Amino acid sequence: MAFKLIETAQKKWLRLRGYQQLAEVIAGVKFTNGIKQTGDQQQEAACFSINRI
Repeated sequence: MAFKLIETAQKKWLRLRGYQQLAEVIAGVKFTNGIKQTGDQQQEAACFSINRI
């Protein structure tokens, strides 16, 4: 019975998208809307958010 329950649940599982970037996420790389942020872009974003205050 457990086997049938697992088979049924497996039909509803979703494929993980972006698994290629998983190692970068673990390493601490920042992503914004799925786009990897470089050091310059991170500094610009920080300056922009500080200037808005």
